[in-house]
Amino acid sequence: MEQDTRYEAVRSRDARFDGEFFFAVETTGIYCRPSCPAVTPKRHNVRFYATAAAAQSHGFRACRRCRPDAVPGSAEWNVRADVVGRAMRLIADGVVDREGVAGLAARLGYSARQVQRQLTAELGAGPVALARARRAHAARVLLQTTDLPVTGIAFAAGFASVRQFNDTIRAVYAATPSEVRAAAPRGGHGPRRAAAPFTGIPLRLAYRGPYQAGALFDLLAAEAVPGVEEVTGAPGARTYRRTLRLPYGTGVAAVDERPGAPAALRKGTGRTVPGHPAVGHPGGWLDARLRLTDPRDLTTAVQRLRRLFDLDADPYAVDERLAADPLLAPLVAARPGLRAPGAADPEELAVRAVAGPEEAARLVREHGKALDAPHGTLTHLFPEPAALAAAVPHGTLGALAAALADGALRLDAGADRDAAHAALLALPGMDPGTAATVRARALGDPDVAPPGVRAPDGWRPWRSYALAHLRAAHPTGPSGPHTPEPEAQS
Repeated sequence: MEQDTRYEAVRSRDARFDGEFFFAVETTGIYCRPSCPAVTPKRHNVRFYATAAAAQSHGFRACRRCRPDAVPGSAEWNVRADVVGRAMRLIADGVVDREGVAGLAARLGYSARQVQRQLTAELGAGPVALARARRAHAARVLLQTTDLPVTGIAFAAGFASVRQFNDTIRAVYAATPSEVRAAAPRGGHGPRRAAAPFTGIPLRLAYRGPYQAGALFDLLAAEAVPGVEEVTGAPGARTYRRTLRLPYGTGVAAVDERPGAPAALRKGTGRTVPGHPAVGHPGGWLDARLRLTDPRDLTTAVQRLRRLFDLDADPYAVDERLAADPLLAPLVAARPGLRAPGAADPEELAVRAVAGPEEAARLVREHGKALDAPHGTLTHLFPEPAALAAAVPHGTLGALAAALADGALRLDAGADRDAAHAALLALPGMDPGTAATVRARALGDPDVAPPGVRAPDGWRPWRSYALAHLRAAHPTGPSGPHTPEPEAQS
């Protein structure tokens, strides 16, 4: 976007652009989200940044009114398959905190210097600054929603020392950690919770635009593996719960379904030039709770839920492209903001795609790791690839488990999608349709067309979303949702 167009988005307080860019005001030293309700600053005082980290690196602090760190992430990083997009997904998953810049570079197949140069040139901030912004947000959430000691929060958020933690909080929020805690908004998340193992941390998972929660919860309910997942409640007020294997421990996540926006807010789906009249849904959030054995896993767990529920998508861009097709136009009008779900655990999804639901349930019973304390019907973690490789040494499932266990196949947030797809297809007995499912869900590729489905180029780069619309409209077929022949019906 040109800077004048961005300023029009700021002037009209267009929430559709929250997370896509940030603006900073030189006269106040504050950076904000585009929809900030404060008085619009004069154009010559405004500077624009691609990330919050870039604004922080230039000496600006976060606005206390609009809380720019609580916006959805940019949809660009989920779409892009280049080194910058892959790096941003890995940083969001906490790789820099756990493995440093050298570990990030190794995962990307570049030198640390090359990664630093590319990120700084395009985003105005390197991997350390980007990870620092992520840690600051995690620290604010913990300060304002839990009673964890400040010292414990420093290390839980990923800081190397309490001094580094204090300096960062002062720089980002212009307040001490104690002042940030005292400024917690009342009524949003309720009272802070006691700091104990498996204490639930309440969260709001923000998204932009309309969101079809019902269709996604329907899918999760149909796919749920007993012991690992469950969906409870009546449609429109359901709760999805699942266990999580995380870098430092385990977790149990719960996400609540929220009713869709009123029909009057769902009429306009095309992104227009900011400042011109447009009817659209500004966005909202899903309420969630995380129970973690180690609070250092907070931001990683949040990011994996965001990928599962596709919360960083740009429904305006998706719906505008797909609504131009005569076949899809009525489907988009009926379900604006329909998402293409991802995976909370990419390796788990790949195994489940190959094994099928009944075999996946058996694998959990026989080889899954039992939780220290069951949480209702949630009793196990899904088996790790190494355990499955030993238990199921033969066949496609055994080959998949072995490839995941020894690193020959990578499905993490920064994996090269083409390389991973090729490795999947090289496995003995791998079905191309299953490989396409893994690419779309585990690798988060928004532009996947399974073999045998003729998806027009006009749907690109959103073919995964187009097929999600077709499945939602035709939920029949012997092996799940049926996809009709698109071009034959156009």
